[in-house]
Amino acid sequence: MMQGPISTALYSRTLIDTLIRFGLVALLAMFCFEIFRPFLNLIVWAIILAITLYPLQTRLRGKVFAGDGRTATLIIALVIAVLLVPTYLLGMAVIESVERAMDIARRGEFHVPPPAESVAGWPVVGQRFYDFWLLAATDATALAQKFAPQIKVASITALSAVGGVGVGLLMFVGALIIAGIFMAYGELGERSAIRIMSRITGSDRGPRLTALCTATVRAVAQGVVGIAFIQMLLIGIAFVMAGVPGAGLLALAILLLGIMQLPATLITIPVILFVFATDGMSVGNVVFAAYVFVAGLADNVLKPLLLGRGVEVPMPVVLIGALGGMVTGGILGLFIGPIALAVAYQLFWQWVDQPPLQSVETTVKASTEPSSLPTGPGVGEE
Repeated sequence: MMQGPISTALYSRTLIDTLIRFGLVALLAMFCFEIFRPFLNLIVWAIILAITLYPLQTRLRGKVFAGDGRTATLIIALVIAVLLVPTYLLGMAVIESVERAMDIARRGEFHVPPPAESVAGWPVVGQRFYDFWLLAATDATALAQKFAPQIKVASITALSAVGGVGVGLLMFVGALIIAGIFMAYGELGERSAIRIMSRITGSDRGPRLTALCTATVRAVAQGVVGIAFIQMLLIGIAFVMAGVPGAGLLALAILLLGIMQLPATLITIPVILFVFATDGMSVGNVVFAAYVFVAGLADNVLKPLLLGRGVEVPMPVVLIGALGGMVTGGILGLFIGPIALAVAYQLFWQWVDQPPLQSVETTVKASTEPSSLPTGPGVGEE
């Protein structure tokens, strides 16, 4: 007679205990996330670098140093030495370009040629564009006063971008150092990743999904972000040495185009034409033009060498990841965004291609049930 009320009370007490435990665990997770959040981008970037560079460590292990720690230290030191100097030069070029543009705008030394009379005859916007161009050519000071609020906002944005570049460089060096620590414990980290993925998805799918995530990170980091970064360095250094105005900003634009999977020739060809138009046809300019043009096509050679085999990520996924990452995370987000979105894309389609649980149960049940086909004499006999 008392079974019903006792079962109900026991169920309510169990439910309350479960909710309290869940609330405490959620509270602890939120508190830990708030503590870890300032270092989230740094750690994610370090993990990406460690996964990307770890195959190099496996090749060098035992050939130079016997231990993983010393090998990882050597790799990180070489990477910093190779990338930091040209990256620093490009960063200083970006700062110089922005300061020079602001100085020219402040002193009013920028001269705009007057527009042709035919501009006013353009349909729809011709007259307005002609008036704006004429005002810029005849009275740049009045134009600057007219658009002073917009110029102020643009200047603040440019300074913020320059500051973001500097912070990004420091974060990159810090991520490289942390990546070296991860690489020194690479085998332990791989086993831990497999254990975590197996706990989430099951012991049968954990190792396979871990390998898929690793391959995706390496494919995007080497075949998209890595190639874009290499191409930016090759072209940007040439711009700086040739004294091209705004060399640093143009190099950053090449990096962005490379991550978006757009050709660098969209920038290199106009720069080549500008150099010829301003300095004429000299031997140095011809060599510069040939080098920059070839460097702009270098991705066609590097992609087959660096792009991961067996992992295909559509270009729109990489493009959305690059743009969204840049908006939310700045320079670091530009690198992390496409990699994170590519991994999520691969995991999503792995989940879609997994057969539903009901189909699996039906298959298992059908395979364990005795056959319903007739088994009388003559069945299956020739």
